[in-house]
Amino acid sequence: MKDGTAQQISNALLSSAAGVASFIFSLTAFIYITSFNEKLLASLIAGVFCLLISYIASERPNSESARALTALGDRLLAVEQGDLTSPTPRIVRDSMPKLATAVDSLFAEVRASIENAHALGMYDPVTSLPNRLHFRAEADKMLASRSNEHRAAMLFVDLDRFKNVNDSLGHARGDQLLIMVANRLRVVVAAEVGEGQVLRPLLARLAGDEFTIFFPEIAEASDAERVARRIALAISEPFELHGHSVDIGASVGVALSPDHGVSIEALMRAADIAMYRAKNGGGGRYCMFSDELANEHQRKVDTEAALSEAVQRGEFVLALQPQLSLATGEINGAEALLRWNHPKDGLRMPATFIPIAEQTGIISEIGDWVIAEVASMLAEAQARGVMRRIAFNVSPRQLDRADFFQRLRATFSDAGVPLSMVELEFTETAAMECSESVLEEISALRRDGAFVAIDDFGTGYSNLARLRAMPLDRVKLDPSLIADIETSEKARIVVQAVIQLIKGVGAEIVAEAVESVGQADILRAMGCETVQGYVFAQPMFEQEFLSWTSNADRHSRSVA
Repeated sequence: MKDGTAQQISNALLSSAAGVASFIFSLTAFIYITSFNEKLLASLIAGVFCLLISYIASERPNSESARALTALGDRLLAVEQGDLTSPTPRIVRDSMPKLATAVDSLFAEVRASIENAHALGMYDPVTSLPNRLHFRAEADKMLASRSNEHRAAMLFVDLDRFKNVNDSLGHARGDQLLIMVANRLRVVVAAEVGEGQVLRPLLARLAGDEFTIFFPEIAEASDAERVARRIALAISEPFELHGHSVDIGASVGVALSPDHGVSIEALMRAADIAMYRAKNGGGGRYCMFSDELANEHQRKVDTEAALSEAVQRGEFVLALQPQLSLATGEINGAEALLRWNHPKDGLRMPATFIPIAEQTGIISEIGDWVIAEVASMLAEAQARGVMRRIAFNVSPRQLDRADFFQRLRATFSDAGVPLSMVELEFTETAAMECSESVLEEISALRRDGAFVAIDDFGTGYSNLARLRAMPLDRVKLDPSLIADIETSEKARIVVQAVIQLIKGVGAEIVAEAVESVGQADILRAMGCETVQGYVFAQPMFEQEFLSWTSNADRHSRSVA
């Protein structure tokens, strides 16, 4: 029976029995009892009896419901201990079947929601591969349970040029490409699973365009290298994406256990370091972690830590290298070259720390110091009556700052230095890629007297139309262009062509790292106006530079 029908029938029977009993008792009392007082007492007893039976009949369902609700409350409180599987108590199912069914359904839905949330929290929603959290947990278990007879291998895969796909085709197409990449990686991993292998490889997407593969059992290091090579080749094949043929690549880093680490964290760090070496080598390749890479990475970490405090500690200095006019033999300027007076390593050249400063963003702070130092040098030179231009490099990171040009102008204005004594050098790549708003700011500086130069020309990509339209005064040839002009006809042809190209856009040519009189003579014959290099002067610190240039002005030095 349902909906309390049995309870209702039970109560009706109980009430009927109570009525019959009361009738019999009352009838007997009136027949056999003759005294009025005894009849009154019997009537009271019969009435109390009837009231008692009626109360019991009415309270029975209430007490049953109370017990059922108490049991249901206990069941709900059990959720705090994580019990989502036990059914509702029997007393609830018997007395309140509809409520019991609803509670069971609710728990079923909660369990399903938790399972779905757990799946979302452990798997990547785009590729359906395990995510970082899942990968770390499972890889830890696999590494702990593997046999000591085998090595383990960690492969870190980072896609090359994936950002270009997102930028040109959109993030929806980028997600589709990630799915296709994941499928190719699945194929490579499946091909490496041997018969009877207990622990299978674990493939995951960590984040963005980063994937990782953990092989808990691998026989030789060469096997890991073979897999890494196969991955690089698989991803290098074009992807057909909605009518577009997309060419990307993959940089793969490889680390082995126990050679490069005995924990998942250590292996992932080592594989990540190796991957960046592969990417810096041009991408589309793999790299095995090594002690050399470990030492190089540690030096980088130490350099990053020291750079963050080097400006505050006053460890940077500027050296000035004179620039000589091949036409007049006069010193027509100088380039400020950064040096780091490291407390342990001594004087360090820019190549040992500038790339790291660029990567970490510390270059912006260093650049601010350089501008302030150049302004101070020019102010002092101006006070001595020397009006000679100083050039300094501007990092692309500095151009990203909205207030860069405002701060630059304010620094030289506060020092009382006219912009005509300032030359800003931009790398070829930065000059080609800077925005129109940055170009307008550079043009404004040039209109106010500053000189603008492109540094290291010949090592990057130049858009000739952009080069012609740029606000430009000088172009500095990269040292690699002129290194062999004394001995190589091809080198001379290339340099001559570059010089004619630069002259075609109306800019002056400056040759760096000129080391011999022979090089200077060839460059002068080709039409190069200015040189700097060891052929006539090494970089010098400020006081030495002022003394040297004063002497050079008196004697009109020339390299000819």
